[in-house]
Amino acid sequence: LAFCRGRVVRVPKGPLIRVVGTEVVIPCSVSDYDGPSEQNFDWEFSRETDFLRIVSTWDSTFTSEEYQTRVGHGDIKLRRSSNDAVELVIRNIQPTDQGRYKCSTPSTDATVQGNYDAEVQVKVISDGLLVSGSKARSSTSLRLSEGDSFKLRCSAITTSPEHTHLHVTWQIKSGSTWRDILSLTHEGKFQPGPGYEERYRNGDIRLDTGVNDTYRLSVSQASSVDAGAYRCLVSEWVRGADSSWQKIQEKNVEIASVAIQRTDVVISTSNVSVTERDSLDLTCNITTDRSGIFQAEVTWYFSVSPDDTLSDAQVLLSMDRDSVVSDSTLISLSHVDRNSYRLLVRDVDVEDSGYYFCQAAVWVPLHNGSWHKVVERTSVPVSVVVTALEPDYEVFLNASKTPKFSDDPTELNCRITNAQDTEANIRFTVSWYYRQRLRSDDVVTEELLATMDADWTLLLGDRSRERAQNGEIIFSKKAADTFSLRIQWTSESDRGDYFCVISAWSRHRNNSWVKSKDVTSASVSIFWATQDYTLTVEAVKLKPFFVAGHTFEMTCKVSSKNIKTPRYSVLITAEKPLTDQSNPNGTTRIISLNQDSVVRLEDWTDQTRVDGVVLEKVQENEFRYRMYQTQISDAGLYRCVVTAWSPGGGGMWREAVNGLSNPIQIDFQMSGPVFNVTVHSDSPTIYQGELADLLCIVTMEGMALEQDDMSFDVSWFAVRSFALDREPVLLASLDRRGIVTQSRRNGSSDLSLERISPLEFRLRVHGCEDHDFGNHYCVVTPWVRSATGVWQREPDIKAKPIFLSVKMDVLNAFKYPLLIGIGLATVIGLLSCLIGYCSSRWCCKKEVQETRRERRRLMSMEMD
Repeated sequence: LAFCRGRVVRVPKGPLIRVVGTEVVIPCSVSDYDGPSEQNFDWEFSRETDFLRIVSTWDSTFTSEEYQTRVGHGDIKLRRSSNDAVELVIRNIQPTDQGRYKCSTPSTDATVQGNYDAEVQVKVISDGLLVSGSKARSSTSLRLSEGDSFKLRCSAITTSPEHTHLHVTWQIKSGSTWRDILSLTHEGKFQPGPGYEERYRNGDIRLDTGVNDTYRLSVSQASSVDAGAYRCLVSEWVRGADSSWQKIQEKNVEIASVAIQRTDVVISTSNVSVTERDSLDLTCNITTDRSGIFQAEVTWYFSVSPDDTLSDAQVLLSMDRDSVVSDSTLISLSHVDRNSYRLLVRDVDVEDSGYYFCQAAVWVPLHNGSWHKVVERTSVPVSVVVTALEPDYEVFLNASKTPKFSDDPTELNCRITNAQDTEANIRFTVSWYYRQRLRSDDVVTEELLATMDADWTLLLGDRSRERAQNGEIIFSKKAADTFSLRIQWTSESDRGDYFCVISAWSRHRNNSWVKSKDVTSASVSIFWATQDYTLTVEAVKLKPFFVAGHTFEMTCKVSSKNIKTPRYSVLITAEKPLTDQSNPNGTTRIISLNQDSVVRLEDWTDQTRVDGVVLEKVQENEFRYRMYQTQISDAGLYRCVVTAWSPGGGGMWREAVNGLSNPIQIDFQMSGPVFNVTVHSDSPTIYQGELADLLCIVTMEGMALEQDDMSFDVSWFAVRSFALDREPVLLASLDRRGIVTQSRRNGSSDLSLERISPLEFRLRVHGCEDHDFGNHYCVVTPWVRSATGVWQREPDIKAKPIFLSVKMDVLNAFKYPLLIGIGLATVIGLLSCLIGYCSSRWCCKKEVQETRRERRRLMSMEMD
């Protein structure tokens, strides 16, 4: 294929049949060429043998003298469609232009390959197509009514010597453009235009052929879109040498101009306003220019919205074409004249407000005596507003109870006054609103507290729903003309403006209630002056000097302002030195007394001194705290934290303000021994499964003590990390009575804690695992017996951590797996050999019979 590739010049397959006087377009293209992408073309013409040069894309002097005039006037020209294709255009072709046309391309290839020109035969025939309108119709202008039918005719005939087909299309002019209605193609097929497919399938648009080569367009159910100018467009087609259809000419003739008179349905009046209990009178007019016999079918509709469809609207009354009206008690429909129909609604109600419209269908008789509906229209909805007979009344709002302090009750009464025209069919309901007061000029929208519907059902707003359900807000109706709002305990958030809205409801014919009027009262302001709460707490130390083991006593005196009937709750706190390991945060909550005088121990954890602290109420604003048998560890700053409470709603207490007293310091002069703690291990690095020994050694400096006058609480902790960046984990503890307590462990290793000497404590980890590594330390709490025989607790002492490393014994870890693996491999190998031997011995053995060979003795070479 690569060797056969070469330039190819193509023109249409001939002959090309064209009609004299038309425009001829002959395309020429080139492919598979080398050189520049844009190629040049030369056209030549020959009637018999010699070729005459017509036109060229690259040489302006190429044209022969015979064609220079036509080329200069533009009757013959070249039109480039792409870099490798051009079109030869000949306007108004004549019989002298019949002949052979050759298209050639100058070579731009490196080697000469393929063809560089191509010829096509053009045959020019005479114009034999004649198109005309119908001679039977004297007028070309039709005036029809909507729904009528009409027919248009045109004649088309051809006397062409060639075998040609006609393509007939009926078109309508809408504005400045022509649109296809229906066509009979040159292949004998009917083809409706865009938008006419449905009408063609329904048979409303047809195209029939008649005698004398006539083509008749029939249109039924004419509408406004059928108005315009109509023409008949006829084109002549011939089948080319390549079996494709080619259009050789086209002619048209305007047939008629059609005007459609639209049938409109309108209501004589526009928007209507009617008073309740009056009558509503509406007239539906049908506008048409029909002079013949016709009957109308009218239906009246009612809808709440103007956008409702006929399926959503309510049918009021209807009259068929025989003037038969459907029954109704309060609504009547009458035929006033030929084109007018009157709707009368008596005793209208507010619920009759809405949109009214009528639908009319025009029927005409046919020749066979039946009736045919030619058009159907719906009027524009008319808005009807029925004004209710409103009662006349006023609304007055007053506050029977106003709060002076927080949590005082508030009561508002909304009263109906000067009521007139309040019949038995009128009912009153109330809606309560709240508006917050702001110091600035910002606009604040009101909030709905509660509202009543027509059945006196109370609907709560978001602001008051929870409080009303709890009974804190009460909505009631005291009398027929009085509604009440009561807030049991008014809070500061309730301060603002309140107003009520009295709604009047009217009963309709169907016993439903419809709101007819709203009257809003003037607002009532609920406000009282407030001052900031103040609370002062003073702590006093009753005994200025005392020693360890004695009783510590202090009082807290409280004074407050701007608090209504306050009660106080007291909390005693102690700020220990930062060296105290029992409370790293520094502040300890000891004991509390609430506003109901209930005492509670908070963070007091000394089980031996459960009754060692007492908090009592001396007076209404004075409280006393005692701590018996004080220890050295009790040193620190003590304060009173007081909270003032005021009575709240529902017997509850509301927190008002908090206060903190001045600190009272407990300090002891240390004259006893000084203890130090260290951790020691002979082998901090061990292997898994071995025993780890850790010693906690207590040393003493200063004054010497007897062994019976001192004891220790020892606790062991571990931090499971190389750095001390995790929380310590309690391993075990030994109190001064010798009771050992261990924490829960997840591994298989075990712990033991013992006292091996008065100042040495040993922790053993049996069967160490890898998770037993980390920093280990002990915390010692010394206890010293004073001269009075009281045991004093010294501050906790924390030893410096020692890191315990647990390694894995590789040999012991892999000894048993290796032995098991070698044993299994040996057994499997022997079993495989046994299976192979048995298979080759008994299962896969074959008997092979060999041919017996003769045994001959070798001969000597001399005999050979």
